[in-house]
Parts: sequence; C-alpha cells; structure tokens
Amino acid sequence: MVSAVFHSPLDNSVRDVQIDSRSVATKQTATNTDYTRAKAVKVSKPGYDWRGLWLVVLPPLLGLALLVGVWTLVSISTARSIPSPSDTFQQAVVIFSHPFYRNGPNDQGVGWNILMSLERVAVGFGLAAAVGIPAGFAIGRFEFLSRMFNPLISLLRPVSPLAWLPIGLLVFKGANPAAIWTIFICSIWPMIINTAVGVQRVPQDYMNVARVLNLSEWKIFTKILFPSVLPYMLTGVRLAVGTAWLVIVAAEMLTGGVGIGFWVWDEWNNLNVKNIIIAIFVIGIVGLILEYALIKVATAFTFEEVKS
Repeated sequence: MVSAVFHSPLDNSVRDVQIDSRSVATKQTATNTDYTRAKAVKVSKPGYDWRGLWLVVLPPLLGLALLVGVWTLVSISTARSIPSPSDTFQQAVVIFSHPFYRNGPNDQGVGWNILMSLERVAVGFGLAAAVGIPAGFAIGRFEFLSRMFNPLISLLRPVSPLAWLPIGLLVFKGANPAAIWTIFICSIWPMIINTAVGVQRVPQDYMNVARVLNLSEWKIFTKILFPSVLPYMLTGVRLAVGTAWLVIVAAEMLTGGVGIGFWVWDEWNNLNVKNIIIAIFVIGIVGLILEYALIKVATAFTFEEVKS
C-alpha cells in the first residue's frame, strides 16, 4: 500500500516565512559585522605622526642653532675678528648674486672656482677608477697577485696625498696635472682595497660551480664576480670621492690657479675672513652633495635578501 503525504498551502507559506526570516537575520548579522569592522578600522586608523615629524626636523634645527650660537659667542669674544653669522650671510648674498663673473685670470666668481675644482676631481678620480677597479679584481681573484701587491699597498697607502704633489710637479711640469696626479694617487687605494676584499668574499661554492661548469674567466667575471662585488666596489668609490674632494682643496692652495682651494688662499692673502668662512661652507655643501649622490647610487645597486 502506498501512502502519500499532502502539505497544505499554509504549511508552504509558513516554511517560506521561516526561510525569509532566516535570510533577513543572516543579512542583518552580516551588516552588523561589517559595520563593527568598519568602525574598528575607523577608530584604529592612526592620525598624523607629529612625533616622527619632530624627530626628523627638530634635531637638525637644534644643531644649526647650536652652531650659530657658538659662532656668535666666538665672534663677540674675538672682538669681531671672526665675522658674525649675520655679517657672513650678507657677504654670501653678495657673492652668490654674481657667482660667474670674470675680471681676469685671478679674479673670478666662486662658481667658476667650484667648477674647476670639480673638473680636476672628475679627471683624477676617473683615471683612478679606470686603474684601481680592474686592479682590485685582479688582486682579489689571483692569490699570487694578492701576495705580490699587498706589501706595496700597505707601504704606499698611509703616505699623505700632499707628499705626492712635488713628484707630480717634477714629472708633469705643471700645476694642473700635478693636482690631478695627487687626486689620482689618493683615490686609487680605497677602490683597489674594497674591490679586492669584495672578490675575496665571494662564496667558494660559486667558484666551485664555475670550475665544474668549466666557465671562462669572462663568464666568471660577468656572471659571478661583478654582481657580488658591486656593493663593495661602490663603497670604495664613495670613499675615494670623499678623499679626492678633501685633497683637491689643499692641493689647489699649493699649486694656485683657479679652484676653490686657491680661492680660499687668495682670500686669506687679502685678509677677507668672511669669504674664507663662506668657502668653508661651500666646500662642505659640495662634499655633502657628492656623498649623498653616491650613497643613493650604492643603495640602488645593493640587494638584500627578502625575509619570508
């Protein structure tokens, strides 16, 4: 016997109402949850980090204020033989209003002097890089060359760069090439040493794989050594540029001609202390710009492992 169960339309309506009620309750719960989350996000959203801003801005301002304060006290205590910050600033405005004037070979604006010094640094530094970086690769790559040149580097590196200036004057018979020679000889050591150290710190496993694969020396250089040594090499370049900019000022004081170092010495002969102080700040700012630019380049080519 077959039995059948019949549902009345009322039962279907009740069931539909129950389903709709559950749907509305589920939607309401989801809406409440989304609202709670949005409210939490809104509440937890951080405001402007004023403390971080003050930590970035306030310390440098305090350092500059300390410098100006000490400078003012020194100026007062020396009866104005050292110009005050305000007097020096007024003189700087006059100088930088016409930085590229020319009234003769020994009377030129500060802009021409800076450009001439930068030109000497670029030529001497470029020659040092062309010689020092390949030499560093060779010394780091081959143990025989390392043992051969390490005593020479240890002997010549501590010599003051200005001690090489008379040799340059004797050999090149001119002040400008002698200054470039001095830049060359003082810039080459950081690049040789840092490049050689970078080559020696390449993991031995890489070199073993290259030996197993029978890679040529050019492949080893381009595929293994150069990418690994690049951060070390750029560090040596940055140190060399800083040293070159320090040395060029002293070399130009001794050799004369156009340049920021000669400008300082010439202003001293004229007893113009304001211009000497301005030159000190100019030298520092240019050196800071060179350092910052090379740090940016080194950071762009320095690869760090991504932590999982």
